Amino acid sequence: MKKHILFTLLIACISTTAFSQSNILDQLIVDMERNKAMSLSYVEAMPADKFDYKPSDDVRSFAAQFLHISQGMIGLSSNGTGATPIFQGENLEATEAYHTKEEVTRILTESYDFAIQSMKEMDTSKLDEVVVRGQFEVTRLGWISKAIEHNTHHKGQSAMYLRMNGITPPQYQLF
Repeated sequence: MKKHILFTLLIACISTTAFSQSNILDQLIVDMERNKAMSLSYVEAMPADKFDYKPSDDVRSFAAQFLHISQGMIGLSSNGTGATPIFQGENLEATEAYHTKEEVTRILTESYDFAIQSMKEMDTSKLDEVVVRGQFEVTRLGWISKAIEHNTHHKGQSAMYLRMNGITPPQYQLF
């Protein structure tokens, strides 16, 4: 009888852990989809002739900000999901041909689609697995969270680029 109760409790704990990890990943996917829509709304708000705008010479242009977001989205999310990154071997930000509104929109969309699809396909039981990249030892869940954090940081910077051009940034979407 004791073995039966212990076995039942063990199965319940395993099921709860798997369910919790699945719920966490599902919420991160929702957050990533919202971040994609918000980022694309920022890109849409900036006129095409202002994509090379920089508040000062020592910072990225508006286009470079979103290409940097894209590169980070790909790299950080692939560290988390284990998916093979898209645009391998390319420095998106350094490729001048990508600094147009059309190309930034395309690449940003593809980077988010890659991250979201990779998250949907990943094995949630691996979220606690540690992935080492350079000096960083971070769980797969941590890498995915950093992809969202990196996006938020640079999108926040780009809000000032819009304001400095007389454009009110798109309304924040909490949910």
